[in-house]
Amino acid sequence: MGARQSLLDHRSTPATRRTSTKLALAIFAATLMLAGSARSTFAQGAPQQAATDPLPPAIPPSAPPVNSNQARSASGTVCGSVIDVTGAPVVDAKITLTRADQSTQEQYSDENGRFTFANVKAGEFQLTISSPGFTSQGTSGLLHDEENYSVPQVALSLATELTEVHVTMSQMEIAEAEIKEQEKQRVLGFVPNFYVSYVSDAAPLTAKQKFELAWKTTIDPVNFALTGVIAGIEQSQDAFEGYGQGAQGYAKRFGASYADGTSATFIGGAILPTLFKQDPRYFYKGIGSKRSRALYALANAVICKGDNGKWQPAYSSILGSLAAGGISNLYYAKVDRNGADLTLENTLVGIGATAVTNLLQEFVVKRLTPHAQNQPPVAAAP
Repeated sequence: MGARQSLLDHRSTPATRRTSTKLALAIFAATLMLAGSARSTFAQGAPQQAATDPLPPAIPPSAPPVNSNQARSASGTVCGSVIDVTGAPVVDAKITLTRADQSTQEQYSDENGRFTFANVKAGEFQLTISSPGFTSQGTSGLLHDEENYSVPQVALSLATELTEVHVTMSQMEIAEAEIKEQEKQRVLGFVPNFYVSYVSDAAPLTAKQKFELAWKTTIDPVNFALTGVIAGIEQSQDAFEGYGQGAQGYAKRFGASYADGTSATFIGGAILPTLFKQDPRYFYKGIGSKRSRALYALANAVICKGDNGKWQPAYSSILGSLAAGGISNLYYAKVDRNGADLTLENTLVGIGATAVTNLLQEFVVKRLTPHAQNQPPVAAAP
C-alpha cells in the first residue's frame, strides 16, 4: 500500500492539501426698513391791514400740521447662551436666526457664550448654532410683540469626524488575510480543509506562507486523530505485517502513516511549490455545468495554478508524491518494501486520491464547511 490519504487531502497524502454636508442651509436675505413722513404746508395768515383800517373779522386758525409715520412693526428680543458638554462657554459660536419669511440675522457668542438678537420681528423663528469642532444644533421658538425671549441653554457636543482612509495592502498581506480565513474552514466544523481557496483571484502565497500552511496542517489535532484511526484499521487488517501486532505494531503503523502525511505535505505543499513557484491549493470552481466542473476537478490532479496566476503542469504535486513514496521505503518494514514499485504505487494512488478529493471539494465539501469563504467562484476553468 502507498502513502495514506485522508478525505480532504488534495495533492498528496495529508488531510486538506488545497482544501467594503452635512448639507447646510444658509439663506441670507437683507430686509431694509424704509420709513418716510408726509409733510403738509401750513396756511399763512392774511396780509396785514393798514393801521387805519378797521380790524378785519377774526380769521379761524389754520389746521395743525399733520404728521404721518409708517406703522411700527411689532418686534422683540431673542437671547441665550452656548456651552460645551463640560459646561464651559463656547466663544465665537455662530448663531443664525431665520424668520418665517426666510430673512436672517447672525450673531457670535461673546466670551461668556451669550448672544442677543434685538429688533426681531414677532413670529416664529429658528436658530442654528455652529462652531468648529462641535456638532451643529438647532432650536426654534415663537416670539411675541415686545417679548424678551430667552432660548434654553444650548450645549454643543464634540463633532465625530469620519475620515475615509484608503489602505493599500501588499500581496503578502492580502494572502495572509486569506489564509486566516482558510484556516477557519473545517468540514462538519472540525475536519481541517485548509488547502482549498474559495476566492477566485486569491493572492499567491509567499514561501514562508506555504511552509506555515503545511506546518499548521501537520500539527492539527484532527490530523493526529485521523492518523490514529488509519493505523488502527491497518492493524486490524494486519496490513504491513512486518510491523507486527500489539502496542509496538500500532505505534509503528501510526508513525509510518504520520510520516507519510508529513513528508508529502511539506515536499508537495511547501518545498517544491516554492521551488517551482506554484500554488499548492485547490481553487474551487463552483460555476458551469456539472460536466465542466467534474472535468475541472479531475484536471486539477495533474495541473495547478502558478504563482503568476497561470495554469501549468503540477510538477510540485506529482514530484512530491514520488519523493514521499521514495522516502517511505526508509521506514517501512523490509517485508513491505517494494522499492520502485512502492514509490510508483504511492504516486499513482496519490494522483487518483487527489482527483477523487477534488470531485468531493467541487460538489460536496463546501456545503459541509460552515466557514467556507463566501467569495465569487473561479470564472473560468484552465
